[in-house]
Amino acid sequence: MKRTGIVFVLALLFSIGITLVKDDPSPTGQGQSGGFFVHYEEFSSDYIEPRPVDVWLPPGYEKNLDKSYPVLYMHDGQLVFKKSTSPYTSFWYKPFDWYIDGVFWETDIIMSRLIQQGQIRPAIIVSIWFKKGNRGIEFMPQKPITDVPHPQWSIDGSQYMASDVISDRYLKFVVEELKPFVDRNYRTSSDRENTFIMGSSMGGLISAYAISEYPDVFGAAACLSTDWTHGDGAEISWYEEHWPEAGVHRLYFDYGTETWDAPFEPYQKKMDSVMRQHGYVHGVDWISRKFEGADHTPKAWRERLHIPLTFILGY
Repeated sequence: MKRTGIVFVLALLFSIGITLVKDDPSPTGQGQSGGFFVHYEEFSSDYIEPRPVDVWLPPGYEKNLDKSYPVLYMHDGQLVFKKSTSPYTSFWYKPFDWYIDGVFWETDIIMSRLIQQGQIRPAIIVSIWFKKGNRGIEFMPQKPITDVPHPQWSIDGSQYMASDVISDRYLKFVVEELKPFVDRNYRTSSDRENTFIMGSSMGGLISAYAISEYPDVFGAAACLSTDWTHGDGAEISWYEEHWPEAGVHRLYFDYGTETWDAPFEPYQKKMDSVMRQHGYVHGVDWISRKFEGADHTPKAWRERLHIPLTFILGY
């Protein structure tokens, strides 16, 4: 499969003495607090439309040549990193008001700080951009829609008709195309215990679905402000019979109490019951947290991002 990387090697990289590793793609820029990016403008796929993908390599990656790293896959890649260091530099698509505010997760900044403080293991971040107009149909869990009857899934004109959803294809892209590419081109620890996935809102939905569909691939999933409200939470019922075993996986869920998050609590409590049913122990291999006053924005997720990162990457 053809992969086209847009390469802008900044003079700054050479001035600080970064040594490029043979067979590793070239860096496109350095974050303010360490680490650097590789940006693929058109990552092709047999399953979904091509889209940009960014890879963030943690501080020390270019020097510790014998070291392999865990990998965290994140959705909504346009918002994952700090604006000034992110390869996402133009607002060609603003589907929500919070794009206008220029608020980003700043995952590179938070990761670098936690690594420096010794709270987490250094890890590679792979951020997958969503394609304009496709976010909902790629993130809405597919089998819960086709297997759990609900009027919303079949009403003409409803937000997500069963025939339109392509999240199974999206996950095949991640697991069968993107992950093998990352494992070939970077020094990764590619086993389940070192492969994680994270997202917010519908990105939380697809992260939960990913670990359910591919329990041998993903060892942990972090789902922030998971929007279980679609179909009045009908997809949660599907997880009662389709959830990965406790003891070898870790799950993080949270929600706020304001704006879009306001109705989430009863749905998350229902999902918490599913976790208990499958033997998960809260605080050990599963966390579910409520954040009073938090709303449904990247700013809110950024402010608590250190919590799921520490849970899945902590020593």
